[in-house]
Amino acid sequence: MRILVTGGAGFIGSAVCRFLVNEGGHTVLNVDKLTYAGNLQSLVSIDNSPNYHFAQVDVCDQAAVMRLFAEFQPEGVMHLAAESHVDRSITGARVFVDTNVLGTLSMLEAARHYYGGLPAEARAGFRFLHVSTDEVYGSLGDTALFTEETPYDPSSPYSASKAAADHLASAWHRTYGLPVVISNCSNNYGPFHFPEKLIPLVILNAMHGKPLPVYGTGANVRDWLFVEDHARALFLVMTQGRLGEKYNIGGRNERRNIEVVETICETLDHLMPKLEPHRSLIAFVADRPGHDHRYAIDATKLETELGWRARENFATGIEKTVRWYLDNEWWWRPLREKVYSGERLGLAVPKA
Repeated sequence: MRILVTGGAGFIGSAVCRFLVNEGGHTVLNVDKLTYAGNLQSLVSIDNSPNYHFAQVDVCDQAAVMRLFAEFQPEGVMHLAAESHVDRSITGARVFVDTNVLGTLSMLEAARHYYGGLPAEARAGFRFLHVSTDEVYGSLGDTALFTEETPYDPSSPYSASKAAADHLASAWHRTYGLPVVISNCSNNYGPFHFPEKLIPLVILNAMHGKPLPVYGTGANVRDWLFVEDHARALFLVMTQGRLGEKYNIGGRNERRNIEVVETICETLDHLMPKLEPHRSLIAFVADRPGHDHRYAIDATKLETELGWRARENFATGIEKTVRWYLDNEWWWRPLREKVYSGERLGLAVPKA
């Protein structure tokens, strides 16, 4: 299958590209602008594969995207390109609207024009997967779960931009008949995760004896999904999901943030023991503005309709992740030295 993947140099996108090429044998065109979080080093294992191709293109450039459709002739699209860090959206919302909303509009329009020109047999097999987040649903209480019917209630500029993109994708299916499916996932973690996010930040800070920042009291709850499990799910949703439907993807691994940090500390105590336990580095800091209390996904629809199950639980996945960062300094050190050194983001809101 010929698959166009946007944002394929990012964390989840690179996992998708590696899965498609290494395990599926598919032909992949990775389309990525290469912003600060895009890293081609995450794709070195497939870079020389004859069925992997890369194009440095901004998804907001609709003319360039349309040329790629015409040249590559994809049978499926997996649209992951997005600005994704909530803290950065608090101090710089416009780029989130540009990429996540207008970039999605550009992709949908390019796909619509391409799809309209396909012969009937090719049209029957074409799919457009829009990849989104559980953050569009807002914050949960202590017991409920997000389902595909949960009303949207985004809290941050990031989640608002993704909610808008979801609505566009759904509208392009209903209005134009574009064969769209939408996925909404819980928090991902695993190898090649950019170090501004909680888990890689804590791992790297702990390795170097630096403070481990925990927002508020650490009571916020997230449902954690190993990124390779997510990549498998996304391919299933694109190829087998019902058109016009949404599928929630979650690992059924709810943890309070403080529990996540403590688990990483305990894992590092075992793998690289020091005189003081790593949890002594934990430092509680001012909470993020608009910080949602809890996210938790009900993945029943995906599990029952498509037969997907997560292979990793949090214990196995976090140990694999910590070991990967210990063993792959070649990947993260240039990022820590030249791109993001671990400073706090999302505190100050600039004047209008």
